[in-house]
Amino acid sequence: MPKVKKLPSGSWHCQVYSHTEKTWNPDTKSWDEHRVYESFTGYDKKAVQAQAALFAHEKNRMKRPDRIKVIEAVQKYIDSKDGVLSPATIRGYQSILRNYLDDISQIELRDLTSEDLQLWIRKLSVGRTPKTVRNIYGLISATLDMFMPGSHFSVSLPQNQRKKLYTPSDADVKRLLQHVQGKELEIAILLAAFGPMRRGEICALTDQDIVGNTVYVNKVYVLDKDNNWVLKHSPKNDSSNRIIVMPDFVIDRIGGIEGEIVMATPGQISSRFNRAIRFSGLPHFRFHDLRHYCASILHAMNIPDQYIMARGGWATDNVMKRVYFGEISDEASKFNKKIMDHFSNLQSDMQYEMQNGISQTH
Repeated sequence: MPKVKKLPSGSWHCQVYSHTEKTWNPDTKSWDEHRVYESFTGYDKKAVQAQAALFAHEKNRMKRPDRIKVIEAVQKYIDSKDGVLSPATIRGYQSILRNYLDDISQIELRDLTSEDLQLWIRKLSVGRTPKTVRNIYGLISATLDMFMPGSHFSVSLPQNQRKKLYTPSDADVKRLLQHVQGKELEIAILLAAFGPMRRGEICALTDQDIVGNTVYVNKVYVLDKDNNWVLKHSPKNDSSNRIIVMPDFVIDRIGGIEGEIVMATPGQISSRFNRAIRFSGLPHFRFHDLRHYCASILHAMNIPDQYIMARGGWATDNVMKRVYFGEISDEASKFNKKIMDHFSNLQSDMQYEMQNGISQTH
């Protein structure tokens, strides 16, 4: 057990040997060695002894990292995950490495402090969304976990802001489909709104994946680390590998097509969709918001969550409920009227009873 001594202040103090550092002595032209100790202080003697003992036991695992700069450590972390994480994730990591680490890139990991990180985060937060800042810090945090296991940095990240999303209504979808009728984009919209399928899944769909009214989702187009669209023979996650029963009118529209059902990249679908929204005069929403529409309609129809998750390929209901159960203006108006009618009737009953001296007590 490490020895502790009582200080004049009444607190207890203990030092535990951590490691030996070398510094260059220009006078002797040699390396000087000095021992570095970790200090523990507190008013509870047993607690101080316990903290010191834990450090002594864990110090080899928690030893300071070799002299490596932040930018070098991040690159090594990314290289170690190449082929393990998705190409889109690796591409995002490389973008962070190039664009967001300037203020801390040249600091050695062993010298990095919570203050360095907090000042960097504060600067990053100017003009960027909390989600972007959190994603950037996530890469640094993962790198530190790899190269400095057991280390702890105390930083505060900006609070997430719930994004206000517009969820298209039945009327919006009808108007949009009328605008693109007969065009290839119509097929993509049908699959997204009534599937609901993602852009990459739609572009990967072939006639071999369709049997009767059943669509088999088993592959996806994704961007690789060089920003090129490539076919990935497995969906976004296990839950994305699914079977969807489509309405007759959707199957009829894609009947007779051989090979890829939609001859476009996900990026081209988004570009064409944005033009269609603009020229049809609809409120702006994204192609991906057609998934919001489908999930919200199914939810309003009281379809159990597990069936909505299975149809849309969501792994958990957390994201589905937080993002996709948006209010659809038409449906919301109906429900709001029902709620207001109920409360209005309640108020009328209360006024009638008060005016006629009717008591609720019996």
